[in-house]
Amino acid sequence: MTLSLTELAACFEGVIPSILCTVGADGTPNISYLSHVTRLDDEHVGLSDQFFSKTARNIRENPRAALLVVNPHDGAQYRLDLQYCETVGSGPVFERMAADLRATSAQVGMTDVMRLRGVAIHRVLGLRAVRSPLAAAPPEAWRGSALPRMAAVVDAFADRTELGEIVDAALDALEAAFRHGATMILLHDPARDCFVTLGSRGYGRTGIGADVLPGEGLIGLSGKEGRAIRVSDASRLRRFGAAVEASSEQENRTRSVALPSLPGAMSQIALPMATQGRIRGVLFLESPKRLAFSAEDEAALALIARQLAAAIALSEADAAEAAPDAPIPRRPSEVASPHIRVVHHAHDDSVFIEHDYLIKGVPGRILIHMLEAFLSAGQVDFSNREIRTDRALRLPGLKDNLETRLLLLRRRLEEKNAPIRLLRLSRGRIRLHVAGHPIVMSDRKSGAQ
Repeated sequence: MTLSLTELAACFEGVIPSILCTVGADGTPNISYLSHVTRLDDEHVGLSDQFFSKTARNIRENPRAALLVVNPHDGAQYRLDLQYCETVGSGPVFERMAADLRATSAQVGMTDVMRLRGVAIHRVLGLRAVRSPLAAAPPEAWRGSALPRMAAVVDAFADRTELGEIVDAALDALEAAFRHGATMILLHDPARDCFVTLGSRGYGRTGIGADVLPGEGLIGLSGKEGRAIRVSDASRLRRFGAAVEASSEQENRTRSVALPSLPGAMSQIALPMATQGRIRGVLFLESPKRLAFSAEDEAALALIARQLAAAIALSEADAAEAAPDAPIPRRPSEVASPHIRVVHHAHDDSVFIEHDYLIKGVPGRILIHMLEAFLSAGQVDFSNREIRTDRALRLPGLKDNLETRLLLLRRRLEEKNAPIRLLRLSRGRIRLHVAGHPIVMSDRKSGAQ
C-alpha cells in the first residue's frame, strides 16, 4: 500500500513525540525526541531546532536520518527516511513553527527558554508503516463533516440583532453542535487593550468580566497574532488559567475577575474573531478529550469566529445609529431605603458595591455616570446616543464598543445579584433599576485623577 504524508496528518499534531535517529561520522547513532514536526508539503517535513547540538553535528557529517511518527488515534507507527536540505531561520515556514512553539511555551511558562533557533527542512525519501508488537487501538467513531455543524451554529445567531442574544445563541449552538466541553467568547476592549469575557458555557462559573492580555496564553496569543491556535494534548502542559485560578473571596478583595478553567482539559483551540481587518475578540473552546478538534473542525470554527465578529460589529453599528422613539423621561427617585454603598476609584474606574468588586474601566465609568444622573435628576432611562455624545464620559472615539460595554456591565450586575440592574428597553435604549438609594463615593471628587 502506498502512503502519503497527507494521510498521516494526525501524526503531526504533537500529541505523541516523534523520534529522530541520526548517525555520526564514526557510525554512532543518536536518538532525539521532537515535540514539533510539521508537514510542509507531500515531500518535505520541518523539524524544530531548539537544542539540536549533537543532532545538528551528525546531520552535517551525514545528511541522512530516520524519523518515527505515531498516529495518536490508533497508535500506528510510520518510518520516514529523510534527506537533509537546509535550515531556515526566517520566512513563512520558520514563522509558522515559531508561532506554534510560542503557543506551547506560553502554556508551560517557558516563553523565553523554548525559543526556536531554526527549522531543519528534510526531503522524505521513503515512507512505510512500522509493525508494532501491540495491537492498534480502534479509531474513535466518525463524527461526520464539520460543515453541517458550522451551518447550524451560524444559523443560530445570524438573524439576531441584539449583542447579548448573539453571544448566547452562538454559545448554545456551539455546545450543541460540537459537544466539546467548554466555550468562552471574549471581546477586545480597545481602551484597556485586553480581551474581556462576555459569555461562557461548560464552566463552574461564567467568568464574565475576566480579562486576558494580548500574548497571554492561547487566548492572548490568538488575539495578538490573529491566527487560530490548537492544542491536541495538554496533559503535559500547565494549562492557561490554572495559575490564575482564584476563589470568589479573592475576587471580592481585588480589582479583577478570575478566568474560568476546565479541570482536566486536554484539547484547546483559540480562534480570532476578525472582520474588516480588526480583531473583535477571541473564540475559545476546550475539551477533556485528546484530539477533540480536528483540522476540519478548526477550519469550521474559524469561519464561525469570522461570522460572529461580523454579527457583533453589525449589532454595535445598529445600536449606535438607533434613535429614541420619544423624549427620554426623567423619573423621580425610587424608595430611599435601604442605602446602597457604591465606591468608585477614578484612577482605573473600578466600582465596588457594598465592598464587593463589580467592574472597572469604561463600564465602571458609565455606571457611575448613570447613578449620578439618577441622584441629581431622577433619570432612569438612557440611550446609547446620549451616552456616546456625553463628553464627561471620555469614551474612546467612534469605535467605542459601547454596546459591548453595556452588555458586560449588565451581566456583571446580574451575576453579582446586585441591587442595581440595567434593563434593555429596545435597541439603543436602557433603563437603570435601583432597589434602594445609592450613596456614591468617588475619589474623583477629592481631587484624585
